[in-house]
Amino acid sequence: MAVPLTPEEGAALTDLAAAAIAARLAGHQLAGAAPESPALREPGATFVTLTAAGHLRGCVGSLTPVRPLYQDVIRNAVHAMTDPRLPPVTAEDWPALDLSVSVLSTIENVPCTDREALIGKLRPGVDGLILTRGGRRATFLPAVWDRYPTPEQFVTALLAKGGWQGWPAGLSAGRYTTAEFHLLARDRKPPEDARA
Repeated sequence: MAVPLTPEEGAALTDLAAAAIAARLAGHQLAGAAPESPALREPGATFVTLTAAGHLRGCVGSLTPVRPLYQDVIRNAVHAMTDPRLPPVTAEDWPALDLSVSVLSTIENVPCTDREALIGKLRPGVDGLILTRGGRRATFLPAVWDRYPTPEQFVTALLAKGGWQGWPAGLSAGRYTTAEFHLLARDRKPPEDARA
């Protein structure tokens, strides 16, 4: 996103994500008009993360903007329900799930020839990181710094996530920042209000 989102726009995105999940659990798709905010209709890349008591229940997203921001959130919210790494989210799970929407900045190439060079260029707690080699890529959102607080841990864990040993030839790195918006389960609107 080129223009920072307001707290109200962020809340609109988390409400949309919650409404999309509630609609899917009720057996239909979310319907409705595009939001009034021009920023939410601009192309954007997002991740939607679902957690239960701090444990991951789904995280799916886009790294490059290919659709309007609000549509990307709806798409990723529905896909986060069936993250292939985890059991699908059910109607029984939903009342206890917190959700967050991460809106990504443009990815900036990070020139580096090895792991140590990359580690020296990272900003802990700020940078999301994407590693790419051939058709394979892996990413960590900035929120993952909570789990891996040092650059060494962060890079090592992301290399392992991507299935790479050491620093393979042809590996490239990019970084991005995110604007984070959260909606706790206790603060969600009742499902009736979220249905379209």
